[in-house]
Amino acid sequence: MKLILPDHLIAEIKPQLPSDVEFVEVDSEGNFDGDPSDAEVYVNGFYLKTSTLDKVLAAAPKLRWQQSPSAGVNHILTSNFLQRDIILTNGAGVHAIPISEFVLGFMLYHAKNLRKLQSLQDEHTWVRGVFLQELADATLVIIGTGNIGQAIASRAKAFGVRVWGSRRHPEPLANFDKIVGADEWRSLLPHADYVVIATPLTPETKGLIDEAALRSMRPSAYLINIARGAIVDETALLTALRDRWIAGAGLDTTATEPLPRESPLWSLPNVFITPHCSALSPRLRERIAALFIDNLKRYQTGQPLQNVVDKQAGY
Repeated sequence: MKLILPDHLIAEIKPQLPSDVEFVEVDSEGNFDGDPSDAEVYVNGFYLKTSTLDKVLAAAPKLRWQQSPSAGVNHILTSNFLQRDIILTNGAGVHAIPISEFVLGFMLYHAKNLRKLQSLQDEHTWVRGVFLQELADATLVIIGTGNIGQAIASRAKAFGVRVWGSRRHPEPLANFDKIVGADEWRSLLPHADYVVIATPLTPETKGLIDEAALRSMRPSAYLINIARGAIVDETALLTALRDRWIAGAGLDTTATEPLPRESPLWSLPNVFITPHCSALSPRLRERIAALFIDNLKRYQTGQPLQNVVDKQAGY
């Protein structure tokens, strides 16, 4: 059997491969170090470009399975890919710990007014009357209750937060006080102190957080997006932040990435922008490799693979 592996994951995956498995390296531009024409399996790299995916698909006509390290796969489900009969599995679960910790960081940043406190330190100014809040008894709404949403709920519960969630098919989950269906999430927004977007980007979720959603939120509410920028109507968000429909936002992802230097989001005082880095961790590659090796064993023995993507649903 032959695999196609991204050059930046070779160090983690190669030592765990069975002796009868060969591999060909591919770089971020789609250049190979060998012949991929008989490869059955492709592990794509981080930040996969459409052009790179197209090169791999053209060079490997026998591909049967593609493993993505990311949970979101909207960038893979191109018309070119969908024409092929390839099983797609994603990295759901491997990012849950670092992203959920990052979300709690955004929440604490807002609740404890850390931006103001940092500015006072920069100014060498001692002021004790800064407005600070508690997370205890706050209401958190998580849009999307998959692996990441559940990890966020677990950590928020430790702070005494009331946790509500929405998912396509509602069912009771640990650490959630309430879960509603995908058509009911808007009813939760007027009661939320924090709203976290943790849902995949699909045709149904594009622009999900629109003007109506933002207007329905409390003026004291804080929006956090660690999913995909296109889930939020950015024009409406800019207005909401400028006109104080909501108190602020923590954005680890934006509609255009990198965020253009001229974007007005950079200069808004009630926005904390991070460069789509919430999933980063020294242990991330280790978890990605472990998931793939487990799936490879399943693939070789005819067992069901973990994290198979429903290509019609988009996740």
